[in-house]
Amino acid sequence: QVQLVESGGGLVQAGGSLRLSCAASGRSFGNCRMGWFRQAPGKEREFVAGITANGVGRLYADSVKGRFTISRDNARNTVYLQMNSLKPEDTAVYYCTGSPGYTLAGYSNTERWDYWGQGTQVTVSS
Repeated sequence: QVQLVESGGGLVQAGGSLRLSCAASGRSFGNCRMGWFRQAPGKEREFVAGITANGVGRLYADSVKGRFTISRDNARNTVYLQMNSLKPEDTAVYYCTGSPGYTLAGYSNTERWDYWGQGTQVTVSS
């Protein structure tokens, strides 16, 4: 079992940057794929980025490609989401997620992820 705690959200102007962190507890972090989803008011939760257990494979939603970067530090049991060139449409609650496994198969399906954090709010003003 893995517990996830996000931090780093906040209010930023359009064009600005934020870095989200997700601290994981549990000894199986290094065997888990990790990811970020987001949910805006009145919308479904959507995939943002995912990273394989060894950190080599990464996937991004088209809407954030080239602006967001996911990374992980297995020694610190932490996954990050660097968000640059933020837009008002990036406003949402961002959730860290993970599940045992070494690939990103089924990455966009929330039911394929086992562990979820409580979420952190990101608000981008225009």
